Amino acid sequence: MLPATFKLCAAISYQHLRNMTGLRRQAAVAISQELSKLACRSTGPSTWINQVRRRSSLLSSRLEEKPFSEMEMSYIKQGEEALQKSLSILGDQDGWKTETVVDNGDKVLSKVLPDVGKVFRLEVVVDQPLDAVYSELVDNMEQMGDWNPNVKEVKILQKIGKDTVITHEKAAATPGNIVGPRDFVSVRCAKRRGSTCVLAGMSTKYGAMPEQEGFIRAENGPTCMILRPLPGRPSQTKLTWLLSIDLKGWLPKTIINQVLSQTQVDFANHLRERLAQTVAVSC
Repeated sequence: MLPATFKLCAAISYQHLRNMTGLRRQAAVAISQELSKLACRSTGPSTWINQVRRRSSLLSSRLEEKPFSEMEMSYIKQGEEALQKSLSILGDQDGWKTETVVDNGDKVLSKVLPDVGKVFRLEVVVDQPLDAVYSELVDNMEQMGDWNPNVKEVKILQKIGKDTVITHEKAAATPGNIVGPRDFVSVRCAKRRGSTCVLAGMSTKYGAMPEQEGFIRAENGPTCMILRPLPGRPSQTKLTWLLSIDLKGWLPKTIINQVLSQTQVDFANHLRERLAQTVAVSC
């Protein structure tokens, strides 16, 4: 029976048969069964039989995995689009104007793009290693409302694969209620390549989260954060945040620009405080 099984495996090496999921699954199951019989007839099955058995079992389980749905694929593509657009914007060094410079070196720049509008760029250095910053912004994103007063709540609505999530964010009202409560539904994409991390996102539609009473549904994106270890100082992280938001409603542009640039400066300070507290607790 074993020779026949390997003939079946040889058959699925042809491209037109490889795409037949049922045949691939049958081959994987057949290999597993034959290897089990062979092992039982031997008093001490060799290492390679055990290894092949484990791999054939893994193959069988992978064949049972469900592919992404059409809707999930659309969200993944939106996340990739946000990432590529953000990197393209940040890669163009021309036209940036200084909005704010803080004594500690934090600065906010801005530029106006024809197809996007005004975007803001925060550049700061955080005295914590990249992994700590990444963990706080990605792994613990739902806790952001605990330490950032500008955020009321962040909730993950759906996870798609290992890189993409759909989120619902509620922004807190600004002091004096200059800008009333806003909320966002976003697709977010997190990518790590070597020592660089990119966290990108943009607004999206999600049927299970319609517009909420008491909130104006604003739109963001493309937006992203880039994290890199500071050259020569791995215990510090360079953070660049591209912010692009349409707050909707009737708001003067001067107020919007002031609020958004200040929001970025405040975010950097709140993030530093959060990371310092986390390190103190872990010590």
